[in-house]
Amino acid sequence: MGFFSTESKKVYQPAGAVDLSSDSNETYLRANVKAPRLAGLVVKIFVWILELRILGPLVVYILKRDNLIHKLISFAEMEEPPAFLPEHLCEDIEERESSFVERDLSPSDQVQQAVQCLPLQSETVVGDPASSFRRWTIQDYARAYSSRATTPLVVAERFITAVKDSSKPDLQMSFFINHYVEDILRQATESTLRYEKGKPISVLDGVPIAVKDEIDCMPYPTTGGTKWLHNMRNCKNDACCVSRLRSCGAIIVGKTNMHELGLGTSGINPHYGVARNPYDTSKVAGGSSSGSAAVVSAGLCPVALGVDGGGSVRMPAALCGVVGFKPTFRRIPHSGVLPLNWTVGMVGILAATVEDALIAYAAMSGDLPSNEPTALLPRVNIPLLKSTHSISNVKLAKYGEWFNDCNDEIRSCCNQALDRLCMQYGWKTMEVTVPEIEVMRLAHYSTIGSECTASLGPLLEKLNIKESGWDARVALRIYRSFSSKEYLNAQRIRNRQMHFHMKIFKKADVIVTPTTGVTAYPIKSDALKYGELDYINGAALVRFQIAGNFLGLPAVTIPIGYDKLGLPIGLQFIGPPWSEATLLHLAFAIQGLCIGSYREPKVFYDLLKE
Repeated sequence: MGFFSTESKKVYQPAGAVDLSSDSNETYLRANVKAPRLAGLVVKIFVWILELRILGPLVVYILKRDNLIHKLISFAEMEEPPAFLPEHLCEDIEERESSFVERDLSPSDQVQQAVQCLPLQSETVVGDPASSFRRWTIQDYARAYSSRATTPLVVAERFITAVKDSSKPDLQMSFFINHYVEDILRQATESTLRYEKGKPISVLDGVPIAVKDEIDCMPYPTTGGTKWLHNMRNCKNDACCVSRLRSCGAIIVGKTNMHELGLGTSGINPHYGVARNPYDTSKVAGGSSSGSAAVVSAGLCPVALGVDGGGSVRMPAALCGVVGFKPTFRRIPHSGVLPLNWTVGMVGILAATVEDALIAYAAMSGDLPSNEPTALLPRVNIPLLKSTHSISNVKLAKYGEWFNDCNDEIRSCCNQALDRLCMQYGWKTMEVTVPEIEVMRLAHYSTIGSECTASLGPLLEKLNIKESGWDARVALRIYRSFSSKEYLNAQRIRNRQMHFHMKIFKKADVIVTPTTGVTAYPIKSDALKYGELDYINGAALVRFQIAGNFLGLPAVTIPIGYDKLGLPIGLQFIGPPWSEATLLHLAFAIQGLCIGSYREPKVFYDLLKE
């Protein structure tokens, strides 16, 4: 007995014996986060306590105990061995209504193949196009350049003006950590000359693309949202994903704002400001790829890159009303990305439309570079989106208790979207049980925390901790508390969840969920200087995200509607490994049903307007 007793530890039955049917007796455990919101001076006091040599570890122990980490992870018993990587069989799979990308094609050739699979513009909008809001797409930019309606240089100048406008005191959107005007204009001038000669590299030539400041991109330092990391780690080359986009002619327009070290879900950064939500500047954009979601939402770029370690692409995409796409683990090369977490973080795409996400995916996907040794990956499938009819006989797995664990407006909106899909295309939903979801969230938290501190360990030893934000200091202190036993148990839980999900995918094509449990919440003034700790809202935002990261599964979120305050709501599809083409088919289908009702954000810039 006593304070450190393990009497309440969880003993898990073998994964193969767990019932996944709709009438399973498995209990859905709702996240019961026991941590009050802290901000301002209270955060400083809390950090001071946590960093005390004796009292700090005791407080961390209590936090882990009260939030069930000890019961469900630390002292749990199970028979499964650990699975240290979310790797999947590398076998070519046949996806319906898709075409294989031949190996050894250049990124621009892959982009060309993707464009050939896209529909005509008139097929993409349901409703009255004249009255519907729509963001400019990659193809819109290419058409405008080719027709001489405008040039990449003119667009670049408008972009620079828009960023300056967005930084004024009345907006303070804080989209970017760095953007170099001279470099943007240089790229735009080169692209303009290519169009004048009639020799654009690809449809991406001259298209502005922003990059999260977690991804190496010359000539910018990579800060990771900190004030110190770039002083200890030099950026010497483009990340592979950036290099592939650049080889297609894309204009890299800067490094977007992010939650410091990706350690939070709000996007509130005490060093570089809050990347605000274009639909309501008093609300968060979501994290950690907050700036990337916001620039796409506000019309500054049709595509931006993020890194998704725990929903960090899909969360802000949903809150800002854009598409967020995270492919299968290792489908897009990770070299040149800050190694904050090795097995859960993946490059993802934030885009104005599903078509834009597909083009960017085609440019960046393919075999890994030599510095990322692995078995040969399956060939890339490109979905054939030309038809106005989607693929048929789709089975959508839905775990009712989990699906409904969100606010009333999200639940209603997502259910209505599902009903429309099933009515329009004859798809079917099937009730399933996804066991141990809260256990998976805590196991993921243990994993991402352990990997982050192990990766940053040598740097943190040299760091004056006062250079970090107060909320980041709390996260790092908790992350450092995870033991080898907790890490190993988390990987055993990963093995169990792999088994559960693969069993579901034998019967269903995808799992469908809301993307977040809440819509964008208010930015409070006491969080601006020191950040905030809001684990209750954070848990609601990540509730449906974890399988994509912890299990390396592809996932996509699509905007489907708005709450009563006009804030966007997203629907998410999670697919089996290497099913990107199927996911994009489904995303395109629901986009076609919803795009006619999309609303313009309050902060929006039209870079193609005369």
